[in-house]
Amino acid sequence: MTLAVQFTHVSRQFGEVKAVDRVSIDIQDGEFFSMLGPSGSGKTTCLRLIAGFEQPSAGSIRIHGEEAAGLPPYQRDVNTVFQDYALFPHMNVRDNVAYGLKVKGVGKTERLDRAEEALTMVALGGYGERKPVQLSGGQRQRVALARALVNRPRVLLLDEPLGALDLKLREQMQSELKKLQRQLGITFIFVTHDQTEALSMSDRVAVFNKGRIEQVDTPRNLYMKPATAFVAEFVGTSNVIRGDLAQRLSGSPQPFSIRPEHVRFAEGPLAADEVEISGLLHDIQYQGSATRYELKLANGQALNISQANNQWLDISNGYQVGQPITARWARAAMTTLTDHAGEV
Repeated sequence: MTLAVQFTHVSRQFGEVKAVDRVSIDIQDGEFFSMLGPSGSGKTTCLRLIAGFEQPSAGSIRIHGEEAAGLPPYQRDVNTVFQDYALFPHMNVRDNVAYGLKVKGVGKTERLDRAEEALTMVALGGYGERKPVQLSGGQRQRVALARALVNRPRVLLLDEPLGALDLKLREQMQSELKKLQRQLGITFIFVTHDQTEALSMSDRVAVFNKGRIEQVDTPRNLYMKPATAFVAEFVGTSNVIRGDLAQRLSGSPQPFSIRPEHVRFAEGPLAADEVEISGLLHDIQYQGSATRYELKLANGQALNISQANNQWLDISNGYQVGQPITARWARAAMTTLTDHAGEV
C-alpha cells in the first residue's frame, strides 16, 4: 500500500529540549491516523513537521514518496485545520473558504464554485452568505474544514480541531469527520490528547510520550494489548501490577496490566486459568453505566474493579467500604508490559 507520510528517525530539538526523539512512522494513503498523547509529548510538533511549519533537526520526512526537507508549506500537498478556526470575521463563509484559492490566483468563478462544493461536503450548502458570527461552534469548525478541503489536499492535518466544542457536539463531529474521511478517501492525520476521540475515529493510533512513540496500533489493540505501562494507563483505565506482586500473580517480574472491567468479585472455587488477590474495599463510585470499586491491597497498591450496572432496578450488591474482598481475573486477560518506549 502507498505511504502518504513516512518519518524515518526524525528528531526536532529546541535548544536543550528534544521535542521529537528519533520517531519513525509509516502512515498509509487513505488512512485515518491519530497522534495521541499528553501536552508536550511531541505529537503537535510532528504535525507541524509534516505541514512544513518546522524543519527536522535530524532524520527524513517523505510525503507521498517525495523528500519534504526544505519544502515550504505551500509546496506540500497538505492542509491544516486548527483548533481556533482562524476565520476572517469580516468575510462571509464562502469568501473565507475561497480565500486560499484567491491567494493562489485561482479565477473568481472557479474558486467560488469550489468553495460551494467544499461547503456541501461539510453539510453547509446554502450557508455561504453568512458571517462567522452567525454560526454555531460546530458550524464554524465545518467552515474551517471546508477551507482546508477546498485546496483538494491529499493529506489533511487536524490539530485538536474539536477541543473547543462541548461534549455532545464533539461526539457529533467525531462521527461526521470519520464519515467525511471515508467519503473523500484522503489521508487524515489527527492530533489529540483525548483518548476517546482517537479510539472512536482512527484506523490506527500512535501514542506519544516525551517525544517518542510508545506504540502504534489499531484502537482495539491499544486498549486490549497495550505494549507499555504508559499506554495501559493513558489509554483508558488500567491496573498496572509491578514488582513482587507481579511475580506472585503472573510468575514473572515483568509488570502486567489488567483492565478494571476484566476483574470480578470472587465467587465459588478458583478456576485453573484464574488468579485472585484479596484486599479491603476502599471506595465505591457510581458512574452511571458502571460502578467502580477500589480495593487497597496489602502492599498499599489500589486495584480497581468496574462492574456494569445492568439492572434497571436499584439493587445493591451489599458491598460496604472497609470490608475484605477477594478479586479474580482470567490469566488470559493479563497483558505483559515494558516500562519504556522503544524506537518504532
